[in-house]
Order: sequence, then structure tokens, then C-alpha cells
Amino acid sequence: MKATRIQDLKRHTGEEVEIRGWLYNRRSSGGIHFLILRDGTGIVQCILDRSRFSEEEFESHGKLPVESSVIVRGQVKEEKRAPGGVEVALSSVKVLSEADLNYPIQKKAHNVDFLLDHRHLWIRSPAQAALLKIRATVIKAIEDFLDEEGYIRVDAPILTPAACEGTTTLFEVKYFDQQAFLSQSGQLYNEATAMALGKVYCFGPTFRAEKSKTRRHLTEFWMVEPEMAFATLDEIMDVCERFVSCIVQTTLKERSQELSLLKRDVTKLEAIHPPFASISYTEAVELLNKHGYSIQWGSDFGGDEETLLSRQFSKPVMIHHYPARCKAFYMKPDPADPKTTLSVDMLAPEGYGEIIGGGQREDDYDALKKRIQQEKLPPEAFEWYLDLRKYGSAPHGGFGLGVERTVAWIAGIEHVREAIPFPRTLYRLYP
Repeated sequence: MKATRIQDLKRHTGEEVEIRGWLYNRRSSGGIHFLILRDGTGIVQCILDRSRFSEEEFESHGKLPVESSVIVRGQVKEEKRAPGGVEVALSSVKVLSEADLNYPIQKKAHNVDFLLDHRHLWIRSPAQAALLKIRATVIKAIEDFLDEEGYIRVDAPILTPAACEGTTTLFEVKYFDQQAFLSQSGQLYNEATAMALGKVYCFGPTFRAEKSKTRRHLTEFWMVEPEMAFATLDEIMDVCERFVSCIVQTTLKERSQELSLLKRDVTKLEAIHPPFASISYTEAVELLNKHGYSIQWGSDFGGDEETLLSRQFSKPVMIHHYPARCKAFYMKPDPADPKTTLSVDMLAPEGYGEIIGGGQREDDYDALKKRIQQEKLPPEAFEWYLDLRKYGSAPHGGFGLGVERTVAWIAGIEHVREAIPFPRTLYRLYP
């Protein structure tokens, strides 16, 4: 018999089905055992009636340890009080693997370090499984939007010869007889492929050796980075708006059950449609100082500043024209005010902070070469990058969106470490 997924059981009411899964919980009442099974798509209560099994089977199945893997068969029956509206009256139970009795994660409260040490088991819990499903939907929405908008996926290398986002957050790797680094961003390579294909994106893991312990930081995270030839800052900001709106609305539509399980207030997400608020860096500094901060023009914003700014708006806010000193060497200065750059960050509301960073890239050969020298970057590592300005340079730009921060915001969770299957942080490399 072909296995039926728990999420599809309601369509099979009255039918005999086979379910393959794990024992999530169990309880007994008189001559009945209630076996609660999960299969990754949902949870269902299965009724094991003493009258339909031998005494040995009834006793054995009633003592099955939690997380034992089983294949069961039975008839699907309507039960409005049950999750999913159905339950299964069992006719057979096959135990594939009986779990150890001492399952580490119990119903009692555990501290976060304990749960992260057992992350390989914690992801089986309903809330963590819901987060991983939301993450999968966010990733699918990202890819669908960009594919439908005509972007070509061309992934960038993870091993790189030089820094993209500053030399202080690089992970060094021995690369035969050379020094290499784990990628901080695929953007520089995106610029090359955009000059070949017009509109491109890369999507993959990104590494930052930041010694940060905040709820927004991971040392390994996933980032999608679209890049567009001939794009202006206004065009980039328009794409950012439509992109994030699409991701949120798709997740609302396809993961309402998971968001409900996480007790997310979806009314705040339902409002995420263009247009978003847009303010300049200078206006953001004025807003911060109005709320008691002492920010000098030219200073970068930290987590606290981003939190306050994002809480002033019910939808994401785009902050544009950051000072040149706050941005990477490749960011193009505004010709009308060279102290500022043609840059934009998007902050998610409710205090979640930056989810997007982007802008126009410097497309002038001499200006870019000068910036590389000023930053004391190894010129030989950027010869290929300067070539893009020698042979058919054109205005271009793009942005990067962090998957984990976006998932954390949409799901309404406190820390990005739960928005990735196996988080890597300053003090965590296990499991």
C-alpha cells in the first residue's frame, strides 16, 4: 500500500491508509491506547483498540518509547475535535525501530544551550518544524519571484581570494599553497555575470567572522543577491519593495497553519504591500536624536538604532544615501553629494532591523581603483573586478537579503538561530 501523508488524511475519510512516521506521544485509557504519530507533514491521533490486537501486541505497543519509527495501517475517521479533523482506527502496527527510553528532550522546560546541543532532535518539535517549513517557503518565494522577473541564477564561489565586506570579518582557509577566504558575499562575482546576462542572482551560504553575540547575528547564514545591469538606485528600491512584499504574502498564504502554531500576529504581515516608507540617512539620524540618541552624522547604525527606527513604522522602511565612510569600497558616491552613496538598507518593522542592504556600484575605473588603494586592499586580487570597468562598464546595482533575518521577522521569533536548521554562532560549531 502506498503511504498517505498525515496532511492529506482528511481527503481519505472512510478509507484504509498506511502512515509511515514516528511516535510523537502516547496515552492510554482502559482498553485503548492513543498513539500520536508525526510524519513531517502533520500530527494525527491513532486509536489502538485492545479488541483488534493480540494481548502481546496491545501491551507492547502501549509501551512504545517516544520517537520510535513505525508503519501503521487503519481507517480514517472524522473527528472534529482532533487536529486536522480526523483520527485513524488502527488495524496493524509495524515497529521499524524502537527508540531508546531516555529521549533527551522532555516536556519540561530546557534552557536554550541544552536545546541547541540537541538541535538534531529539537527540530522534531512542532514549533521548530514549523519554522523550517516557513523557511522553505520563503526560499521558494525568493526563487519564484526572481525567476519570474527574468533573473538568471548564477551562483558565486564560496572560496574567494579577497574581502568583499571588509577584512576584519574574514574566515581564512588554507588553499593548497595559497591563502583563501570563505565568501562574505557573492556580489562582486554577480557584477561580472550581470555584465554577461543582464539580470542575475546568486543564492547560498555566506560567512562573517564577526564576534557578535546579538540575536541578529550568525557566522554562517544564507543570502540571496540579485544584481542588475543598467539599474539606478530608484529601480533597485522598487525591486526591493515588490520582492519583500511577495515573500511575505506568499508565506502568509502557504504557511498560515505554521504561523498560527507560532502564535504570530498575521494582521501585521497582511499590511506588507508597497509602498514602503523611505527616508534618507540624514532624516534617520534626526529621528534617532529626537528619540534621545546621540548620533553624529557619519556614524553607522547599530542594532539598537535599527530597532528604534524600525519600530517607528508598521511596514519595512528603506533608508537611503548612507555616508561613504559607512559603506564598502564598491558603493557609488552620489554625484550630487559625494559625501553620500547611492545606497539603501531595508529595515523590517517590529524592531527586527536590517534585512536588505544594497545600492549602485561604482562603475568608473579610476574612482574604483582609487577606493581599492585607499582601503589598502591587495590590487592583484581585484584586477578581474577592475576589468569590468575597462570593458563595457555600465551603471549597475543590486542588493542582498538575509534569509534568516527575514524568516525571524515573518515568523515573529526572537533570535535568528532558530531560523536555520543548524546555527553557527560565535561559540557554537556543534552539532
